Order: sequence, then C-alpha cells, then structure tokens
Amino acid sequence: MASAERLFRERGFAATTVRQIAADAQVSAGSVMAVGDKDALLVAIFDGWIAGVHSGRSADRDAAGPPLVPAAAVQQVVDLLRPFIEYFALDRELSREYAAIVVRGAHESAIFQDIALVLIDEFNAVLSRTGLTHADANQGARVLYFAYLGILMSAGNGAVDDPIVVDRIREATQFIVTHKGE
Repeated sequence: MASAERLFRERGFAATTVRQIAADAQVSAGSVMAVGDKDALLVAIFDGWIAGVHSGRSADRDAAGPPLVPAAAVQQVVDLLRPFIEYFALDRELSREYAAIVVRGAHESAIFQDIALVLIDEFNAVLSRTGLTHADANQGARVLYFAYLGILMSAGNGAVDDPIVVDRIREATQFIVTHKGE
C-alpha cells in the first residue's frame, strides 16, 4: 500500500500501473491484484488513513464533558475535521480520483459505512454538549456529516477554495448549534 500511495502521488494515479506498484514493492503483480485493481487500492489507502485518524483519537471524547458555548463547539468540530481537510488538500488530483471512485460506487468505501458512523458519533458528542436536545444533536450530527462530505467534494473539484473549506465547516456547524427548530 505504501508503494501504491507514493507512486500515485509522485507519478499520478492514471500514469501509475499495477506492474510499477508491484516492482516498487518487490512483490508480484498478482500480489498487488489480490488487494484489488488501482481503484480498490486507492480506496483502501484513503480509507485506511481515515480509519487510522479515528482510531488514534482520544477515547475520552464523549458527551459527558463540560457544556460548550457555540463558538467552542464550532472549533471542536473544525479540529475533528482538520486532519481530513489537510489530507485531501495534499494532492487534489488524487483526492478527486478517490472521490470519483467512491461516487461511482464500484468500490465500497468505509466513509459511507463504519467510518461515517464514527465521525457522526464524534460530531454528536460535541453537539450534545451545546444544549441541543438528544434528538437535535443526533440529527445535527448527520446533517453536519453530509455537509462536510459536500464541502470536501466541492473543494476537490475546485468549486470551493481550500482556505474557504474551514469557513464553510464553521458556517454549517454554527447554524446547527444556534438554529432553533420548530
């Protein structure tokens, strides 16, 4: 996987072949293909990195912490997302390839499954400390997750500039924690 990621970043996704990855990793092309085609490799690289960030987070991040004012909640959400925003910004072309593969649906990604649930739980833990009801915090966490995906995909295709990504995350979070429902 390390060889694949390095070559994808150095040579570009389209220009890198399975044979080049195998040669760099000093394994057979069949060994590389056992993981999957290039698309599957890229999904595994991104999903593995994302899962690693989540598993490395503090286990004490929960809804039992002290109450948060909206500005503190917004900052905590930004802090939760910052590693992902920075990782996707490292290589826009590769991030676009990953997003395209995931959207096509040919290869399942954990960002819509287990990893999604973890991030939603992390958002919920923050939002639960803002005075939102349990139901509103749950709903807000799901809305924030989908807003984040949309903002990240928009940044990947150039519709949103990288510096504005954090501002858009702040706006979405601020709206959720300060908006009073019906």
